[in-house]
Amino acid sequence: MQGRLWSDGHLLRKSPAQYIKMKRKFSTHWNASSQPRKQRKYLANAPLHLKRKFLSVNLSKELRKKYERRNIVVKKGDDVKLMSGKFKGKHGKITIVYTKKGKVAIENIQVKKQDGSKANVKIHPSNLQIIELNLNDKKRMKTQSKKIESKQEESK
Repeated sequence: MQGRLWSDGHLLRKSPAQYIKMKRKFSTHWNASSQPRKQRKYLANAPLHLKRKFLSVNLSKELRKKYERRNIVVKKGDDVKLMSGKFKGKHGKITIVYTKKGKVAIENIQVKKQDGSKANVKIHPSNLQIIELNLNDKKRMKTQSKKIESKQEESK
């Protein structure tokens, strides 16, 4: 018997690379898939500069009109409202952004632990809505104003 074998002793008819459907590591060339496992893999293996973009949060109606955008990447200090889950309807400022995990912590949104201490609840940004932006970062607003200007020029 010639060639490579599976662990159970059967002969491999194709090369091992042909059995692998999706690349092992992250690829920017991968477009999309309807298969949830591939979508999860894409999100899990993405580099941090792309994972940051996945942390976008809806803007409130007033902010949508003002900045002419539907959502924006969340930052520490933004005022948010929880739209779903156990703490639905509560407001608070973002204290920590966990880029690797793709979650955020909000002040005064905590659960009581078994030993009596309190722990922050990590919430996915899709369950939030920004009510007030943290305008301390000048770079953040420059990019917003540039995008608004370019949209206005295109519409003319």
